[in-house]
Amino acid sequence: MALKTPPITKRQIGTSLSEINVTPFVDVMLVLLIIFMVTAPMIQSGIGVNLPQAETDAVPAEEGLTLTITKDRYIHIEDSIINQFLLEQKLKEYFFGKEKKIVFIRADESLPYGFVIRILDIAKKAGIEIVGLVVEPLELEEKK
Repeated sequence: MALKTPPITKRQIGTSLSEINVTPFVDVMLVLLIIFMVTAPMIQSGIGVNLPQAETDAVPAEEGLTLTITKDRYIHIEDSIINQFLLEQKLKEYFFGKEKKIVFIRADESLPYGFVIRILDIAKKAGIEIVGLVVEPLELEEKK
């Protein structure tokens, strides 16, 4: 007994699925969205500095440049690392033509006092009018 196959017509050969199945695409996108929502708060932006604590809490001005000094004595202006000896020139370039010259210093508490004073001196030589020191409120330690 031989198996007979029906004759192939043109309509059977040329058919293709012209619709896109969106359900798997939506499933993948939802999984990616959940992954990003979970991991985004874990990503901490900025440079890790252990700030000294103080009882007084002052709100810094919105304008100004923030210098971050890590415990390894690296000086960060925004996201770039600056050499201590080039800091004065970089500050002059940054504040050229600006009316208010305000710098906030975020220094690690383990840094020697003399090093922080040296950075303050460089900022004053660069023509900075106001220098603020950023601290962490004392209340945060009591809550831990």
